[in-house]
Amino acid sequence: DISYLRLSVTDKCNCRCVYCMPAADVPARAHRDLLTFEELTDIVAAAATLGVRKVRVTGGEPLARRCVVDLVRMLSEVPGIDEVDMTTNATMLAPVAADLRAAGLTRLNVSLDTLRPERYRAITRTGELADALAGLRAAREAGFANTKINCVLMGGVNDDEIADFVDIARREPIEVRFIELMPMGECARWPRERFVAGEEVLGRVPELARMGAGGVAELYAAPGFAGRVGLIRAVSHKFCSGCDRIRVTADGRLKPCLHSAAEVSLRGLAGGNYGGYSGVSLSLCGFSCGDNGKALCIGFCLCGSGGLQDSGAVGVSLCLCVFRVGIDSGHISGFLGCNLRLIGLDCGDVIAVCVCKNGYSECGHHAQGNENGKQFFHCQYLLEFHAE
Repeated sequence: DISYLRLSVTDKCNCRCVYCMPAADVPARAHRDLLTFEELTDIVAAAATLGVRKVRVTGGEPLARRCVVDLVRMLSEVPGIDEVDMTTNATMLAPVAADLRAAGLTRLNVSLDTLRPERYRAITRTGELADALAGLRAAREAGFANTKINCVLMGGVNDDEIADFVDIARREPIEVRFIELMPMGECARWPRERFVAGEEVLGRVPELARMGAGGVAELYAAPGFAGRVGLIRAVSHKFCSGCDRIRVTADGRLKPCLHSAAEVSLRGLAGGNYGGYSGVSLSLCGFSCGDNGKALCIGFCLCGSGGLQDSGAVGVSLCLCVFRVGIDSGHISGFLGCNLRLIGLDCGDVIAVCVCKNGYSECGHHAQGNENGKQFFHCQYLLEFHAE
């Protein structure tokens, strides 16, 4: 099930971390290109009707977005959303921690890759460790619990601090998570020794014992620990089958998976006019023909008078339809009648019957409109998936 939405609210950041972005000449999007607070809230509301229960506000650095406390309040009031979290570098957190808590922010993840001031400046290029630590203290004083620290492992850069970070989990009720560096973006051409497997943490701190899992993190602890240690092994141990999240960028593009270039633009999908549309391609993520389970279909639903061949204006809206299917010898034998909850448009009841073959799934969707037959809605999708 997809129950977790990561919502970027800005591409700006007050730091320039070496694995994330270049030191200078970072083009910033104009404010008009970013989703408004109202658009962000509408997207979350639509996602909530489809089973999303947790929203994480991200960036860039989300605290770089003006009035982000107001946005948190708006998101926390969306019916069906149980949890609104934030990932931040915490350098701007101290002055607003109490306000964020009062606005309904549930929990914080703090990006912190070193505990040494000079090294912190070197990794972030612009940040001060004292500011980040002040943010963590302010979060604790504001009443935030279950705070997580995210540390990106980099060989020859900060892997000599593994024991120091683990000691935080030993002393405090904090989950310290070590994240494997992914060879993408700024670090795509880094030498191999920079990429450290999560197994290195277990080798350095052998007393850690497996305690289960929390989302995509493997959790560990040892006797006497106040907190826990998490390993996020996106490179050495794929966790696609357990992934429950989708992402929306600050300019309104929905990304089913970080490992894929596939994305869907959400901007203007609330009642926009599009003429002459005759077909659509979608991506299917988190599903293989060999498994019993569920799949998330992300794409467009084309609706209009006269069906797809109508040359007049056609309303286009985002649809997130969760298919619950039974697998029989590589074929989807089940079907689901569902209602597509769209942004600003309702396509009615839809029944889907799909068959998997030759590396893709062909899926036809029908939805009958109002009783007098003046409207007929039809969606024909080509769904791509990756077999396990």
